[in-house]
Amino acid sequence: MENPWKTVSLDDYESHMALGSVRQLQTLNEIMKRQLNAFPARNVMILGVAGGNGLEHIDPKKYNTVYGVDVNPDYLREVEKRYTALDGVLKCLCADCTNIRAIADVTGLPHAELVIADLLIEYIGYDCFKRVLRQVAPRYVSCVIQVDSGEGFVSDSPYLHSFDCLDSVHRSIGAEKLANELETIGYKQSAVREHPLPNGKKLTEIDFYGE
Repeated sequence: MENPWKTVSLDDYESHMALGSVRQLQTLNEIMKRQLNAFPARNVMILGVAGGNGLEHIDPKKYNTVYGVDVNPDYLREVEKRYTALDGVLKCLCADCTNIRAIADVTGLPHAELVIADLLIEYIGYDCFKRVLRQVAPRYVSCVIQVDSGEGFVSDSPYLHSFDCLDSVHRSIGAEKLANELETIGYKQSAVREHPLPNGKKLTEIDFYGE
């Protein structure tokens, strides 16, 4: 089965996320600004880079290499168009991490000192995320998961039905469960931050470091 994220248009995704009633695009942008500046890393891998929200915060003097990873090649082409200022630093990689059966693509991912995974684990699950981390072997991991208010994982908006196809791959992810799972592969939780959203949902930002 083709990954459903390949069928979601970037315009619909970003328009939905930026709505005043959702504000996830803006919140994630601020979170990534901190993520990119909080760790002593010279290279970073951003899993689920989508259209590159937050890449404007990259300091080319700090980072030698930024890997932008996504399953949708159209998203990656747009990232390359938007962030020409990062030529020589930004490397876009197309990889399908939806489930453990598709993990063959992941074996080609390079090493990075920092992995950022914001609103990605919900779509690949704990096991696949751990498999990716084993391959990339980062020293630091920073991720964001969504805590729902009970109305569903996609907020109500005019773009709601653009995301119906994601039902088949979405998983509920808990902060405590995630910490326990990553501990089994040598990562300790170092910080947790919560970011309330206008519609009663919240984003939970969690940092880990490798032992």
